Amino acid sequence: MNAPQRKTELLLAERARHVPRGVATAHPVVVERALGAEVWDVEGKRYLDFVGGIGVLNVGHNHPRVVEAVSRQLQKISHAAFQVAAYEPYIDLAARLNTLIGGDEDYKSIFLTTGAEAVENAIKVARGYTNRPGVIAFRGAFHGRTLLGVTLTGFSQPYKQNFGPFPTDIYHAAYPDLYRGITTEKALASLEEVFATAIAPDRVAAIIIEPVQGDGGFLPAPDDFLVALREITTRHGIVLICDEIQTGFGRTGDLFGFQRSGIKPDLVTVAKSLAGGLPLSGVVGRAAIMDAPTPGGLGGTYGGNALACAAALGVLDAFAQDDILRRGAAGGERLRAGLEALQRQHSDRIGEVRGRGSMLAIEIVTDAASKRHDADLAQVVIDKARDEGLLVIKCGVHRNVIRFLAPLVTTDAQIDEAVAAFGRAFAAAMG
Repeated sequence: MNAPQRKTELLLAERARHVPRGVATAHPVVVERALGAEVWDVEGKRYLDFVGGIGVLNVGHNHPRVVEAVSRQLQKISHAAFQVAAYEPYIDLAARLNTLIGGDEDYKSIFLTTGAEAVENAIKVARGYTNRPGVIAFRGAFHGRTLLGVTLTGFSQPYKQNFGPFPTDIYHAAYPDLYRGITTEKALASLEEVFATAIAPDRVAAIIIEPVQGDGGFLPAPDDFLVALREITTRHGIVLICDEIQTGFGRTGDLFGFQRSGIKPDLVTVAKSLAGGLPLSGVVGRAAIMDAPTPGGLGGTYGGNALACAAALGVLDAFAQDDILRRGAAGGERLRAGLEALQRQHSDRIGEVRGRGSMLAIEIVTDAASKRHDADLAQVVIDKARDEGLLVIKCGVHRNVIRFLAPLVTTDAQIDEAVAAFGRAFAAAMG
């Protein structure tokens, strides 16, 4: 007699029946509940979650401040549409983010629903302010799955597929990657080549950059590159947009990734960990630039939903009162030490351990000399890690990079457990 199917198998069969294949799911796991840095599937199996909703849960699953803020707001109003009537959580959140990002300068914020929406609106604002068409992004960038988002994204598969034609006046320059020999000087030369051969700087509305590339492979932009980019954009009247959708809210050791370099962007896109798991994104920027679009040019029915704004205020309270930045930075150092120890054991296959703060990754190669990408081994390691009770996912243009996005509240014991599990997974993958 055949054994009865597990609940997971039944649910995944229903998923295959009812959800299109274009929505990829990294793990054959159906999650039932979660807390902090842990999740449990429908069979009751526990996993350490070092994906965190792909960087959404920097304060961890079901943080008590977020739960309390949403529960309290739910008793008042869940949705009104800010374009119909204003409400306090939206205004309060805008005020707090304007101060956190703008400091003493006048900044303003608009709230939306997804990261891609934030990116698209930042481009609209920049074009409206400059009256210029061109936008420069970087090779290896990821800026969303809308048509404009995938056009800005700096690699082809799986995002571009056969979805064109794509929006015009989008250009790409090289992003620094010291492991593969792309220095700050070479990346700046690539940008100057775009100016010389593709679009003159006086026709460029914006340059958009991730302070640490996310899906492109967790590549940090050197501080001197960001400083040079700020000088170039200021000189040419170009709006500098920092995409902080994955790097924001403590992921890199600072509240925002750009802060380490000492620059101040004109516009900042935020999402992911902004609202602790609720869908909310935003654009925060210099008031004169943000005010360029006239009334009706910005908005969205669900943008700045009252529950999501309340959750975001709970997230900011957690950062202000619970020492999360320090805890996240210390956890990142502990995780990096563990990954670097593993690299020393497998120096021919782990080409590099990189990232900032708790935004860390390892690049898997076929051998240290050639640095050839090994996506197959990366996938086997990810699958073996799941067997060990650890959830991680891949990234990188060639999908050979394994990224770690543990919640910043992950304990030392959980980090040590994850490093040990990942070490066993790597050894098993190597055979």
